[in-house]
Amino acid sequence: MKAEKGRLTRMNDSTSELKLKVAPLLGFPGLHLTGSTITRNLFDAKLQSRTLLAIYEKFRPDILFTLMDLSAEAHALGLPVQYTDMESPCVKEHPVKDETALKHIDTARAFSHERLRVFADTVALTRKALPDVPLSAYIAGPFTLAGLMMSANDIAMNTILAKDFVKKTLDITLETAVFYARRLFDAGADLVTVLEPTAVILSPEMFWEFSGEYVQRLCSSVKGTMVLHICGNTTHLIPGMVQTGCRGLSLDADVCLPDIADAVPPEVDIIGNINPVAVMVDMEPEQVRTATHDLIASMAAYPNFILSTGCDLPPETPHANIEAFMVAGRDYAGMSAR
Repeated sequence: MKAEKGRLTRMNDSTSELKLKVAPLLGFPGLHLTGSTITRNLFDAKLQSRTLLAIYEKFRPDILFTLMDLSAEAHALGLPVQYTDMESPCVKEHPVKDETALKHIDTARAFSHERLRVFADTVALTRKALPDVPLSAYIAGPFTLAGLMMSANDIAMNTILAKDFVKKTLDITLETAVFYARRLFDAGADLVTVLEPTAVILSPEMFWEFSGEYVQRLCSSVKGTMVLHICGNTTHLIPGMVQTGCRGLSLDADVCLPDIADAVPPEVDIIGNINPVAVMVDMEPEQVRTATHDLIASMAAYPNFILSTGCDLPPETPHANIEAFMVAGRDYAGMSAR
């Protein structure tokens, strides 16, 4: 099942029944299927592709996602990153404190960096093995990458005190995002998910000025389907997120999907949003099925809904809970037919 250009949501299957797409943000729990670690997967495209293939073989999601990593572009731009075996890598220092520091950011070096190459190679290998499965890769959003360069606290202050400095930094991060997204599409990705978690701190007006406009420019600069993911409660940002031109909005568990669904045009997919920890890690399988069924029922009137998790699943997510989530989603066709 290939992703239709610009569309991700329910399509008719061979029985002509409406099919709900079931696409958890599933990467790290697959490490246990290959007996590997986060760090090894982030530096080894063949291993990460094997992990993705193992995930697909076991769970059969309708969209397969690469491992989520917000540090890749930051590392490629020269920022120091700390790696541990079973936790997401994190940026250790945020060296961009003024415009002078921007002169030392070498985007040409970033474009050839190993960290970006690994993900492009992962996409290419996985696409070759699974030619008909919709495949998504991730990139850091312009504002979030700028926040990694100057720290989240500093960028929050600088949006008020040093707007020109922030926008010059955003010009660099946008250039990086455009290059990386194009590279991932060229490698075979069907869609690219823009991770912009730092933008949740912004008001609607400031969101558009410092994030939304740049995501819009990113979308208009690449040929491919883009999804926007922002962690936390983004209810106040939904109109701006729609305005970016992304074809899907991936929303966290803090957002009440039925409350915002009418604000999202039918051509834009609503992706979410089972809680990745409180439900997917902490509950028993039957409770996961109940929570998932409840969400599906609440969004039954919206054909642009894709069942997913609110964010990436932690490595410790029980596989039985992922299976329960998938079964609950697969129940939809039978439920809707009755």
